[in-house]
Amino acid sequence: IVRTVIGSAVVSVLQFSLQYVFNLQLPRSFVFLNFMLLSAFMLGFRMSYRLVRHLRESRSHHSSKTARRTMVIGAGDAGALVIRELHRSSHSTSHVVCIVDDDKAKKGRNMYGIPIVGSTDDIEEVATKYRVEDIIFAIPTATHSRKREILGKCQKTGCELRTLPGIYQLINGEVGIQKIRKVEIEDLLARDSIKVNIGEIVGYVNDKVVIVTGGGGSIGSELCRQIADHGPKKLIIFDIYENNAYAIEQELRRKNPYLDLTVLIGSVRDEKRVNAVFAEYHPDIVYHAAAHKHVPLMETSPCESIKNNVFGTRNVARAADEYGTGTFILISTDKAVNPTNIMGASKRLCEMIIRDFAGRSDTKFACVRFGNVLGSNGSVIPLFKKQIEQGGPVTVTHRDIIRYFMTIPEAVSLVLQAGAYANDGEIFVLDMGEPVRIDDLARNMIRLSGFEPDVDIAVEYTGLRPGEKLFEEKLMAEEGMKTTPNRLIHIGSPLYYDTDRFLLQLRELMDASYLDSDAIVELVAHMVPTYKPALPVGK
Repeated sequence: IVRTVIGSAVVSVLQFSLQYVFNLQLPRSFVFLNFMLLSAFMLGFRMSYRLVRHLRESRSHHSSKTARRTMVIGAGDAGALVIRELHRSSHSTSHVVCIVDDDKAKKGRNMYGIPIVGSTDDIEEVATKYRVEDIIFAIPTATHSRKREILGKCQKTGCELRTLPGIYQLINGEVGIQKIRKVEIEDLLARDSIKVNIGEIVGYVNDKVVIVTGGGGSIGSELCRQIADHGPKKLIIFDIYENNAYAIEQELRRKNPYLDLTVLIGSVRDEKRVNAVFAEYHPDIVYHAAAHKHVPLMETSPCESIKNNVFGTRNVARAADEYGTGTFILISTDKAVNPTNIMGASKRLCEMIIRDFAGRSDTKFACVRFGNVLGSNGSVIPLFKKQIEQGGPVTVTHRDIIRYFMTIPEAVSLVLQAGAYANDGEIFVLDMGEPVRIDDLARNMIRLSGFEPDVDIAVEYTGLRPGEKLFEEKLMAEEGMKTTPNRLIHIGSPLYYDTDRFLLQLRELMDASYLDSDAIVELVAHMVPTYKPALPVGK
């Protein structure tokens, strides 16, 4: 409109100039009337085309048999963009019939002809009244706690839920029909965004030779992704499972073509192989993520857990000490706190090994301890998704079992920053937010899939597995807690233990594990006083 008006004004000024130069006798009102009529006809012609196109597309879209009645939550800028995009797009299958927004001043108004009919407290009532089939959450500025609250109300309607990715897409003008996605379980579990000091991470990783053991796993691969983004001199991925290593290698080479990347196949249990790698590359930073982590499987193969987790950690730590590594970070778990399973006890032994090296090495050793990560290999979410796809039942071990959850990128970003704080054998504990009941998690996933728990898909309780606890603890009470500049990273002071005696027990434990001894659980219990093992069920 502005450009058209300016163009008309320029033409009118030229006409007036020519009228003056050639002394044309025209009424003085001619220039003004010409400007007004020219602007009106040009705008009318241009806008009428858009109006006709809009009405044709809107009528065609609304009359489509596949159009689904849709509610939009949010009458702000993002909501307006979503509705406009849905109206314009020939690929849209949504017919927006109503909008809800918590701004009381907007109630009763229209946006693109769609009525704003209530607040988020009225979602269930509005969904019923307007026969809503789909709900689109379009408030990218909402905190995660508020988003979780609103989506919880939406779940009760039985409608399919979709959402925008976040505020950054709105700022960058990326809101479009292709950006609207289904609500995932992460949206219901999320906390307010975790922030890390990028400057600390960049200064700590930049221009360093970094090795990630277990670099093809869930945590290890995300470590590699984020490290690659922070300018390492060289990144080395060390993993025993070639398929995972190959997958992350191809991804990193595609996304970071200038990254100096080396992928090596080998086991941390192979001391000679580990030493050869360190002798050749002399890494500045080690992230030790290689480990057996599945609790039930390790209960039936405890010697394998000890060989891989405990002595694999010792091999890598010893190589780091011998070849002058600057920083060594062990990825630990909340299951190391008062463990009831051999996996947790083995990780506690790993922490003790790191503490021992920290007391006598120039290398900075530290551990980072956190809970479950969403979507990791072997976690409950992929299991629940598979069970839902198969029509159920969804199996939960106990009604009251709870766990701490964090997304993989969140956990890894905090691991990277904790590495910048590493100094003397600290145990860094990540704040995982509020614990989540696994029963609630399973039922939410069923609802998000469009089914009703215990009606369409059954939820069955199978009982706690050997070594499994109802709740996980992040830190032993005796360890205390200190803060760091990042309020989500805390430091626990390691418990005192007799290192000389520990080293003697470690030799005995190694002999027993490689002999596949039935006494392995008893030996671990002597070394980790807080370990309360379940009854042995095998070697």
